[in-house]
Amino acid sequence: MFSTALNLFAKRNLAYTNKSLAAGIRKMSSATESASTKGVVVGLYNNCKFAHPNGDSIVSDTTSSRILEEIKARKMKCNPGDCHLFYERGQDGKIARQIAVVGLGDKETDSITALENARIAFGAGVRALEEYKISNIEIEASSSPQSAAEGVYLATYKYDAMKSTKEPRNTKIEPIGVDNGALDAWKRGMIYAQSQNWARTLANTPANLMTPTIFGEECIKELSNLENVTVNVYDKEWIEQHKMGAFLSVAVGSDQPPKFVEIIYKGGKEGEQPIAYVGKGITFDSGGISIKPSKGMDLMKGDMGGAAAVVAAMRGIAALKLPINAVCCVPLTENLPSGKATKPGDVVVAMNGKTVEVLNTDAEGRMVLADALTYVVEYHKPTTVVDVATLTGAIVVALGDAYSGVFTQSSDLWKRLKSSGVKTGDEFWRMPMHSIYAKAMESKVADLQNISSGKGAGSASAAMFLKEFVGPVQKPEDYTETKGEAVSERIPRWAHIDIAGTMDTDSNSGHQVRGMTGRPTRTLIELAQTLLENPY
Repeated sequence: MFSTALNLFAKRNLAYTNKSLAAGIRKMSSATESASTKGVVVGLYNNCKFAHPNGDSIVSDTTSSRILEEIKARKMKCNPGDCHLFYERGQDGKIARQIAVVGLGDKETDSITALENARIAFGAGVRALEEYKISNIEIEASSSPQSAAEGVYLATYKYDAMKSTKEPRNTKIEPIGVDNGALDAWKRGMIYAQSQNWARTLANTPANLMTPTIFGEECIKELSNLENVTVNVYDKEWIEQHKMGAFLSVAVGSDQPPKFVEIIYKGGKEGEQPIAYVGKGITFDSGGISIKPSKGMDLMKGDMGGAAAVVAAMRGIAALKLPINAVCCVPLTENLPSGKATKPGDVVVAMNGKTVEVLNTDAEGRMVLADALTYVVEYHKPTTVVDVATLTGAIVVALGDAYSGVFTQSSDLWKRLKSSGVKTGDEFWRMPMHSIYAKAMESKVADLQNISSGKGAGSASAAMFLKEFVGPVQKPEDYTETKGEAVSERIPRWAHIDIAGTMDTDSNSGHQVRGMTGRPTRTLIELAQTLLENPY
């Protein structure tokens, strides 16, 4: 009905001048001309074919043909990220609507590439229209509704909470040309993106305004109104009661009290084992006594990027009402030097009883994760555990900002993570786990030391350190019940994701926004979907 009315509008009310190359349809300029607040984003393939189905045109046939005429005449490209702006005039001579034609690349490309192309394209289109103060934007999303929604809502994210003058956020975005099934996919993509945007905000917020206490409060505020969700924020006394000595060794240097956030989502069957996410929650990392160089230290407000991603993933899982049980645990603290701070050479006792020699207080992420992993395995008996952390500079050297590094001995879990990341455009690279890296973590005075004594391979050594607090990881084919074994005694599959390289970006185009990325929130939601569909 909408397209029919639009066609009638175009045929009856457009006054074409016949004086320009594409009469009545002109490329937008910065002319001080009265512009409409209405806009539409439509996709165009490299073969100059619109993405919307024939017979359900979003712009009239006349308008479409004249846009194509100008694109061909000017030899404009339609690669992902390319955006060409046009407008329609009404009978009164005023601009009736802005049209953003966005490139979708090759129509015959593989389906996965097409999904990312859609994110880039529709993100670029909505950003271009927003620059012209268009406040009512329609998205022709029939080609890839979920990815289009992800691109649009990720692209429109802004962190301006600290600005004294803020841009108004009154843009209204609606999908058009989609049926009920596509509309459901659009809504799913919107939830994926909004969850990641929350992770972005948590990580972008300055450390003095995102302390462990405030982080816990934000979790309660954001998640408590969702169905089947319980948020517990535990204090230092609780942490001490659970003998989390590794976690407390990091927290002792700060005046800010540590917190331990536990989020429980019961969307599945009663008693069914959950999946578990654990995130590193260092709300500011100075390095402690092993203090970091001052240059770039401001970025360490984002050292809780892992925590932000996992709590945001829980938001997405609950908002989608996935029929699965899930739990998330986040140890929160600052890592600061003081007269009370842990010193290099100190030995502490972790929750699982292992003693750890602290040789470098800037290797604190693995310390807080160690106790959180022990807790989640012991108290929740999950089938699958995934921890996410801005853990090592070594992963940045290895992978840059393109991939997050994944360490796991479960080939099945790796395949799920890889396929989930490819689908969301948030890709992973598998890294090695070998006993030689564990050997390099042996201490002369304790069970373990918190940094490697070997050459390089800092990311792999850190992963092997964490493995000591999850238990032996078996291959999925070995993940079976033996005679007399209770389901709750199964050993969970485990993966560690190092996001130190992907926690932030300088890119500011398409669906990428400069600052903290919120990765890999959408991939963690997608992973939960795969575990729901095929648990083992």
